[in-house]
Amino acid sequence: MTDAEDRDLWEKRYGEAQSVWGWAPNRFVAEVLGPLPPGRALDLAAGEGRNALWLADLGWRATAVDFAENALARGRAQAAEHGLDVEWVHADVLEYEPEAGAYDAVVIAYLHLGAERLGTVLRTAAKALAPGGTLVVVGHDVTNIADGVGGPQDPAILLTPDLVTGHLERLEQVESVGGLVVTRAERVLRQTDRAPQPAIDTLVVAHRG
Repeated sequence: MTDAEDRDLWEKRYGEAQSVWGWAPNRFVAEVLGPLPPGRALDLAAGEGRNALWLADLGWRATAVDFAENALARGRAQAAEHGLDVEWVHADVLEYEPEAGAYDAVVIAYLHLGAERLGTVLRTAAKALAPGGTLVVVGHDVTNIADGVGGPQDPAILLTPDLVTGHLERLEQVESVGGLVVTRAERVLRQTDRAPQPAIDTLVVAHRG
């Protein structure tokens, strides 16, 4: 599938559904960022912006970036309905360049691109983190195909803790995007209403020193 076809697919999906993912934040994003004092947050490939909206409601200055205008339109409507201030950016995260060192939290949730392109987005995220900032990466784990439920069924685009941490280590060693310390890198279980067994996700949390 080409990038244009992928974009068209998501525009159609967000244009037809009432809400693709619901409005509650991802449970792991909430678990990691909920206890932190509000600052400036960047949600990359935000979709309808459920995590950005949740952060804004907690007092964060949130920016949501996605290439699907239909998704952003839904997010804007939700923000207006609830009186929340979110900056909505229509851009492809593979090309988007946020302000360097400006964000106290960066979220990448359920972005499945394949190893090389994931590395591009992780580099963007790492460069955007401010000193003391927190990076949260969560997505469907490769083991979810056989042992979990839902999610993409192509192992080439799914995550593992080692895949994500390997990219972050290379940023430190090869590309001089340093100062990141990984504090969590694990497979986590997420109960859904689709099946008795839980979905299996990769969760990686890193902090900039």
